[in-house]
Amino acid sequence: MSKISGGCLCGALRYTSSAEPVMVAICHCTDCQKQSGSAFSVNVGVPEASIEMNGDTIRGYAVTGTSGQAVTRYFCTNCGGPTHTVPEAFQGLAVIKAGTLDDSSWVKPGVQIWCDSAQPWGVISDDIQKAPGNPG
Repeated sequence: MSKISGGCLCGALRYTSSAEPVMVAICHCTDCQKQSGSAFSVNVGVPEASIEMNGDTIRGYAVTGTSGQAVTRYFCTNCGGPTHTVPEAFQGLAVIKAGTLDDSSWVKPGVQIWCDSAQPWGVISDDIQKAPGNPG
């Protein structure tokens, strides 16, 4: 795969990563629901160290996840658009919000996580593997 790139809604915050995605997951956790304003978030996992950010409008908002470790969600302070999340429990993995990619045509989720908190109105294919919480 070639370099992936994307950014926030207003374009003030941009990112690139040349790493091969480790996973593509649909997350149904309530935090992703609140951040996306929808039933779920589609996330592309890459090594955190591979993400190069450009722009000075980035801010992180951290909460304590069910693991007891921090989950930091990054967004643009200008438009509020999310770019990626870094869950410490994922040990160096960051998840890029697939909707922020310049080209998302290749995105194909392989797993759904936090299905125990999925909304009944968020219809997803039953062909995609499901986990009740975080992947094991």
